Amino acid sequence: MTSPLETAHPFAATGLPASFILRGTAGEGLLRLVAVDSSAVVEEARLRHQLSKTATAALGRSLSAALLLAVVLGKKPDSRVTLRIQGDGPLGWIVAEGSADGRVRGYVREPGADLPIRASDGKLDVGGLVGNEGELALTRLLDNGDPYTGSVPLVSGEIAEDVAAYLAASEQIASAVLLGVYEEGGRVARSGGLLVQVMPGASEDALAQVEANIRAMGTITDNLRQHTLLEVMERAAEGLHLQVAAQAQSARFQCRCSREKAKSSLLYFGSSERQEMMDDGGQEVVCHWCNEHYQITPGEIAALDQDQPRAQA
Repeated sequence: MTSPLETAHPFAATGLPASFILRGTAGEGLLRLVAVDSSAVVEEARLRHQLSKTATAALGRSLSAALLLAVVLGKKPDSRVTLRIQGDGPLGWIVAEGSADGRVRGYVREPGADLPIRASDGKLDVGGLVGNEGELALTRLLDNGDPYTGSVPLVSGEIAEDVAAYLAASEQIASAVLLGVYEEGGRVARSGGLLVQVMPGASEDALAQVEANIRAMGTITDNLRQHTLLEVMERAAEGLHLQVAAQAQSARFQCRCSREKAKSSLLYFGSSERQEMMDDGGQEVVCHWCNEHYQITPGEIAALDQDQPRAQA
């Protein structure tokens, strides 16, 4: 089977610029802001996983959240966080892994699952697709290198509220989290997010100002459609002397799979099962993270048996 990217690479198909991350501070340095334009990232995820419209929005919000969380929680440039959302809706689970250096990947259990537009407000029913009964869990590495997983019950399944609840409960950080995906003409037109965190010592006036600013902004989706990412940050920090890092950081959908890893995965099968694969003309291995398809030839499978004793020695 041919990878969807071999015939429709997302950047060539959409003309979207590369995704990127901006960082800044406001309120005398006691408000931290991180924003991401994930439009190209989410369009690539849509193409790779052949996602429905609402599944695109759900995974897209989660990918943006994983990037934002990796930036604020990562201790090293290559630090990773893994966001897992398990709801009781038809989408099943969502998994998104973000790295502090801007790499992200993710998938959902049921990429074709979808729901009608909500009659109440005409918006995508992400909460209904995810479900509001379940759990959000985040795994990251502590300073000593040990993995730590914190979890909270889902609040709404809309992703942003659930991430904010996690930060408040597990990290004790008061945060505003805004996530949105806008699709037009069957593709992702704009996607991104904004995370504002209140550091200890922030004044009540600064807190009240940023809360008022965010309420006045309206939805993040509308803001991403009408403003640049920098302007979105400026609107959130209006009157609070925003200072933005001089350089933007690139963000990209990038998996850690490879042909070698795909071949090695066949070692989990017994020798008789691998012989059946060879008799059938080879084996296809599909990465669930990125939906890349690897066709492993009979010769490559035979070589695994030859190399296995040396690998175990």
